[in-house]
Amino acid sequence: MNRLMVAAALALFCCHCSNKPVVYHSDKLDRGTIQISVDESFKPVIDAQIKVFESSFPDAHIIAHYKPEAECLKDLLVDSIRMVIVTRQLQSSEEQRLKDALSFIPVQGRIAYDAVAVIVNKQSKDSILEVSDVKSLLNGTGTLKLRPVLDGLTATSTVRYALDSILKGQELGKTVTAATSSQGVIDYVAGNPDAVGFVGVSWIGNPEDSVHVRLQKKVTIASLRCKICDSSVYVKPNQVNIATLQYPLVRGLHYILKENYEGLGSGFANFLIYERGQLIFRRAYLWPARMQFEVRSAGINE
Repeated sequence: MNRLMVAAALALFCCHCSNKPVVYHSDKLDRGTIQISVDESFKPVIDAQIKVFESSFPDAHIIAHYKPEAECLKDLLVDSIRMVIVTRQLQSSEEQRLKDALSFIPVQGRIAYDAVAVIVNKQSKDSILEVSDVKSLLNGTGTLKLRPVLDGLTATSTVRYALDSILKGQELGKTVTAATSSQGVIDYVAGNPDAVGFVGVSWIGNPEDSVHVRLQKKVTIASLRCKICDSSVYVKPNQVNIATLQYPLVRGLHYILKENYEGLGSGFANFLIYERGQLIFRRAYLWPARMQFEVRSAGINE
């Protein structure tokens, strides 16, 4: 028996002796094919990230599945899903559950800051709101004659944000309407003068994106009272107001990587957290979480 046959026999013997199967990974940092699950609220910006990443690494292919946040988190237990991108980190109990299932805890980190934009119909007179107005609209106690619409009534990150961060545990009111997606929210508000919608700002907040500019001709992005200003200032969810937390409905964007070796998931995560990926978040008018950018006051002298 030659050395090659001996080595093969030993490998086969070790496989039978081990309690866990031997897994051979074919992907590398810059090549291969993986599937990821992404919160549907961030489809525009993650599509842009994948496009640039794949153009830089032609042998790499990222297949993204866009779905409600809760479904993305469930996908951490799906073998074929390598990474999820959502608006929150794992809780301790979730980390332990994954450690028990995977024998390791996934790597996670914040990659950007986003905002929930409040949008109203072009005919609406109510485009300047207090956060208390938003809360009363969502719990059904408000006096404003507006019908709130979310991208679902359960499972989505926008719904979770509304329940946790705006309503502080209160239930949604009976007047809240559910659309099937962020695009559905925008379409509903555009077609109903008494509607008020809630969407991730990456769907509508980029003034340099022709698609966003067209959408802003259909609906109005409402201004909310500044969260930290001394005076009564009302602000929109633009980049500087997200960066300085003046806009009151800011949330984080996080990746959770289910990979304990240097594979394509790690390569894509590195892309998101370093300069090129962070600049794409900045260009999409989110606020990068991993790079330092200065916010300066400027004046115009006539």
